[in-house]
Amino acid sequence: MRIVSGFLKGKKIDFLKSATTRPLRDFVKENIFNIIKHSNLVDVKLENANVLDLYSGIGSFGIECISRGAKKTTFIENDNKAVIKLKINLSNLKIQDQTKVFSEKIISFLNRLTNKDKFEIIFLDPPFAENIFVEELKIIKKSAIYSKDHLIIIHRKKKSKDDLDKIVNVLLTKNYGRSKIIFGNFNLNTS
Repeated sequence: MRIVSGFLKGKKIDFLKSATTRPLRDFVKENIFNIIKHSNLVDVKLENANVLDLYSGIGSFGIECISRGAKKTTFIENDNKAVIKLKINLSNLKIQDQTKVFSEKIISFLNRLTNKDKFEIIFLDPPFAENIFVEELKIIKKSAIYSKDHLIIIHRKKKSKDDLDKIVNVLLTKNYGRSKIIFGNFNLNTS
């Protein structure tokens, strides 16, 4: 697996062969970044953004953000083997100063944050079989840990039926093979 673009373009990322983690395919990742950069629906600039990468696995999304100009990425991952691989990747790429890694459950991490912690991009890539991420989105929304101009990106199985309308203002949904990527934000009109 390699970094697609930016100052780390072509550098290798070690990945984990595991039943619980799945790396984001390069094609899907490239399309996500094209939408961030070129879509009229998205008001967020990746350059100098503060990124929150939930269910980060080996860190491919957050590392790609750093490579493309994000200021900082915070990684949250509960799987110890994935965290070890993530830290090795950050060290090999020499970007530890632009990152923070938390090895814990996402809800525990979110409950410690205050509204002084602000993120422009929040990426969630939960296991397809789980839907606890909906509760996590509610915590994120309530705690207001996002900037005025922000973007929520969620990676789900294409056939999943997640009820997000009351939490997230969905801007765009794109299908890629068995996956779908949901782009949205927390609108003041959603309760």
